[in-house]
Amino acid sequence: MRQAIHHFHVETRGKGFYDVTRVIAAWARGEGMTTGLVTLFCRHTSASLVIQENADPAVLRDLERAFSGLAPEGHGLYEHDTEGADDMPAHIRAALTQTQLSIPLSRGALALGTWQGIYLCEHRRGAQTRELVAHLLGE
Repeated sequence: MRQAIHHFHVETRGKGFYDVTRVIAAWARGEGMTTGLVTLFCRHTSASLVIQENADPAVLRDLERAFSGLAPEGHGLYEHDTEGADDMPAHIRAALTQTQLSIPLSRGALALGTWQGIYLCEHRRGAQTRELVAHLLGE
C-alpha cells in the first residue's frame, strides 16, 4: 500500500458551490495508483463538502434556496453573531452537510457516478480562502 497527501486551497467569492472535481481527480490520477480510497477533508467550520449533481446548475441554486430557508440570516436570530449575521447560519449549513468525503479510486480514477461532482460549499457571504486536505491510500 502507498499513501499520498495534498493540501488544496480554494478561493471563493462568497456563498455558493465551488466545483473541485477536476483538481481532485487530476491529483489522484497523477499519483499513479489504480485502486484505493481518497479521503477529502475540509478544514473549516463554516464551509463544507458535498457530492452533488454536476449537470443541471438549477440543482445547486435550489440547494442554496433550501439552505437559506433552513438556516436564514438575520440579526437577533442567533446567540453566536460575533462575526456577523451570516456566521451562525454558515455553521448550521456546514453541520447539515459534511466536512469529509470518501471516494473510491478505481482503475486510476475517482469512482464518481456520471452526474456526480465534488463541491466545496461556501456558507459565508464574503470571499474566503478555504483549505482542503486530500489523502489517498492505495496501490
